[in-house]
Amino acid sequence: MNLEEFKSTLNDAEPPSGLPYSLQALWLDAKKGWQAAHLLVQDHEDDPNCNWVHAYCHRREGDLANAGYWYRRVGKPAYRGSLEAEWADLSAALLETARV
Repeated sequence: MNLEEFKSTLNDAEPPSGLPYSLQALWLDAKKGWQAAHLLVQDHEDDPNCNWVHAYCHRREGDLANAGYWYRRVGKPAYRGSLEAEWADLSAALLETARV
């Protein structure tokens, strides 16, 4: 699945089956808000991709200090672009490695 295909699923009531938790969280963020995404990723701290999305969730929330912690935890620089651009870049990066 590529980014455009992923975006097209946002018209559906549920995320596509087989998505890893990190991508499910990004789908939830787009549909229901960052809180729904945050609830999912915080339950999967053993997954580095969920931790990356966790950083994004705190950035969206406006808690930049907490976001910074999660970016550092996964060894990623804090994103400097718009939240919309980060969502797209993060989704694309995770879709590249996902087997969906």
